[in-house]
Amino acid sequence: MKNYFMHQPDYRIFVIQTSRIALIKGSEMKHKVNMAWTDQVAFQADMDGHKVIIDAAVDSGGNNLGPRPKQLMLTALAGCTGIDVIMILKKMKLEPEAFNVIVEADVTDEHPRHYTKMKVVYQFKGKDLPMDKLEKAVKLSEDKYCGVTAVYKKAMEIESEIRVVE
Repeated sequence: MKNYFMHQPDYRIFVIQTSRIALIKGSEMKHKVNMAWTDQVAFQADMDGHKVIIDAAVDSGGNNLGPRPKQLMLTALAGCTGIDVIMILKKMKLEPEAFNVIVEADVTDEHPRHYTKMKVVYQFKGKDLPMDKLEKAVKLSEDKYCGVTAVYKKAMEIESEIRVVE
């Protein structure tokens, strides 16, 4: 699988659609993903040197080589808030034995199929974990630090739950 767009220095760029980009005051950061078609309906994303394959299920014309794009929205939310929470807890000198973030989403039946609600479950394992610190870390992530949560809250209901297992 050779990706000519990533490896050829003399290629032409065709602009299919342009849109106006507005910079948010105080922010000049941009993120970029290069998504290259590799096979049937599979694509390989290059994100800062990290490769991710996305594909459709076999019954949808793909080869099931990777996750579906929409499900990566759940991964983005879990990863963003999970990193925030564990960093905040470490600053509080609190480290659980284990920590999982589970995201469930309701999806519409009609096209375009989209998420209407997400539930984030923060699952901690450890003895004598202070609930007030866990709640504070989760709240800080959800209300202040996690950019994915901030965007998703504008589009749908987001609820959360904290579970502790000893």
